[in-house]
Amino acid sequence: MDHYAYPKDIYTEPEPDVHTLANLGPLAPLAGVWTGARGLDVNPKADGPERKAFIERIELQPIDAQTNGPQLYYGLRYHTRIVEPNEVETFHDQVGYWLWEPATGTLIQTLSIPRGQTALAMGKAAADAKTFRLEAVRGSTVNGICSNPFLEQAFRTERYVVEITVHDDGTWSYEQTTTLITPDRAEPFLHTDRNRLTKIGAAQPNPTAAAAEGAAMRA
Repeated sequence: MDHYAYPKDIYTEPEPDVHTLANLGPLAPLAGVWTGARGLDVNPKADGPERKAFIERIELQPIDAQTNGPQLYYGLRYHTRIVEPNEVETFHDQVGYWLWEPATGTLIQTLSIPRGQTALAMGKAAADAKTFRLEAVRGSTVNGICSNPFLEQAFRTERYVVEITVHDDGTWSYEQTTTLITPDRAEPFLHTDRNRLTKIGAAQPNPTAAAAEGAAMRA
């Protein structure tokens, strides 16, 4: 990564702390179960932009630390489900991981949606940051976007940007902008989503932390 040199030994792994929740850096305030009823989606339609309100539930649970040789990540596994007000049918479903690399200050969001699209967005932040920004770009081999043939032809995603803000009242919000190229428009379309989330459930300890806590209680 920029301004950081990994060791020449690419095989030796560090010994991580088993307590993921204590090592998430700027992601720590996001851990738990959240809901938000103030969502707004602006998406492209044939006759112009459509503005659609939505209700969201997102669960972010800590995973055991992950290593790639000397590289060490702490992270959250997430699942987002979105519906329109007074509806049951899923409007948007998304799964993935939020990852934090303490050594480099790198943040990663992986995302997959059941429309045949996946992306990996990256950014940088301080461990105590209350706002941070991640980006994925079509064609990149490190923070790229991959789409099925129809989406690549009809709604080509050039760029994905997400900005997170953690608020003093314990809520957090996001602003997403997805730049789309469609064959019927001369200019790119900025598909935007935003919402503010309120906590409705605490995060569960990651497996190794839960095992360590259980062993301590039995000792």
